[in-house]
Amino acid sequence: MIRVNVPLLGDRERELVLECLESTWISGRGPYVTRFEEMFAGYCGMRYGVSTPTGTTALHLALATLGIGPGDEVIMPALTIASCAFAIAYTGARPVLVDSEPVTGNLDPAQVEAKVTPQTRAIMPVHLYGHPVDMDPVLDIARRHALHVVEDAAEAHGALYRGRVAGGMGTIGCFSFYANKLVTTGEGGMMVTSDPALAEHADRLKELAHVPGHRFLHDEIGFNYQMTNLQAALGIAQLERIDEAIAKKRWMADQYAAQLADVPGLLLPTEAPWARSVYWMYAVRVTEESSLSRDEVMAALRERGVDTRTFFVPMHQQPVFERLGWFAGERYPVAEALSETGFYLPSGLAITADQIQAVCEAVRDVMGLR
Repeated sequence: MIRVNVPLLGDRERELVLECLESTWISGRGPYVTRFEEMFAGYCGMRYGVSTPTGTTALHLALATLGIGPGDEVIMPALTIASCAFAIAYTGARPVLVDSEPVTGNLDPAQVEAKVTPQTRAIMPVHLYGHPVDMDPVLDIARRHALHVVEDAAEAHGALYRGRVAGGMGTIGCFSFYANKLVTTGEGGMMVTSDPALAEHADRLKELAHVPGHRFLHDEIGFNYQMTNLQAALGIAQLERIDEAIAKKRWMADQYAAQLADVPGLLLPTEAPWARSVYWMYAVRVTEESSLSRDEVMAALRERGVDTRTFFVPMHQQPVFERLGWFAGERYPVAEALSETGFYLPSGLAITADQIQAVCEAVRDVMGLR
């Protein structure tokens, strides 16, 4: 079975992790954590990094740091992973949804301003599947309405928007370092910002919010959201070769595009002229031209040894939010269509040319071209 995503780990990762083990400083607040935070923030063009155990905790920490809570609203895309809405819910605030634009599947900036209310505190654009959101309109709306922008760049390490790094344009950028990401620490996350007060507050909140100078004294609710030194050691090694990882992802996308361009009924991902996508996943869609549904295509590929995954299920179609009474009667037709027709092909950094060729041969066979 050719798996959807296999991470690429090498000698440098082993070297730093073993070095960390030998130091015996394996929990949080170690030198590798500090170094990784500084390196990653700098890569994003931000001044401060605050590491966390996961991407979801990075989002939650960012929102909590901004003081977002009950009665507040955060605008976000309908089509994304549920952790974005969960992080908002953890604070007691409510997510407000915006439909996708049909080319990249990202949040449609043209629909954001209509969702702004007196309760809106922030906009959470999500750089979906490695392609950046069209950020300038989003940032303009935020400026005019005095809103924070919390970028979810969990899937877009190193993606560029008009030369600017995804996650480095808003008030706070948030990242995931799960095993399938361009930079992995196994599990892990990071929020980055250039605001020193936000960085200091987040750094305190993530470690139980001890009062400065008075450990074990607390004047607000904190979290135990620390990344371990071991994870950070792995992350440093990964970040050292992020340019190679991006080049590998873009090579992968070129290979798929060259071999699948003529397949009827299959829509390949596109890259906006102002963007550099990092193709976190090679995300394709089944069109009306296909005699098979998306699910039938995926089942047939699995029979041929090719693992795939569907696109996310939109937030307004999630049973958990229906039970909360959220999004009742709301429709987001573009997000719904993308969710029903989209799936990813194997896209891990460890993928080989032979594997890509095998995947493409299987796709062409299933779609009736062999």
